[in-house]
Amino acid sequence: MAIETKVFRFSEVQTHGSPTDCWFIIHGKVYDVTKFLEHHPGGDDVLLSTAGKDATNDFEIVGHSVDAHNLMKDFEIGEVDIASMAEEITYKPATSPKYNHDKSSAFIIKILQFLGPIIILALALTLRYLYKKNE
Repeated sequence: MAIETKVFRFSEVQTHGSPTDCWFIIHGKVYDVTKFLEHHPGGDDVLLSTAGKDATNDFEIVGHSVDAHNLMKDFEIGEVDIASMAEEITYKPATSPKYNHDKSSAFIIKILQFLGPIIILALALTLRYLYKKNE
């Protein structure tokens, strides 16, 4: 008799991202590590930073031991529906700061804030030079 594996939608996994309810995905499998948070050798903040997300890359980068891989079996609660991940993850392009293409008044004010003190300093030094020269 085969045990049926529970399949979770990605949106469901995303709702479990707190210290009292911490799930994540590694290699398509869903893990509930809430009870392991205080025992994790790297600290609970490492696990919480990937809570509700696909943590595969983070898990692999660290290079966990064979014991860690074996321990994961105790926390596995099912699999993620890969199709739901593709549907529910939307691409959000990076936003860059707005560049002022038109030399508008805001741009002119910024230039004057920079150049104003320099012009005043240059004028003061010039007047001082001319005053000393006339003495």
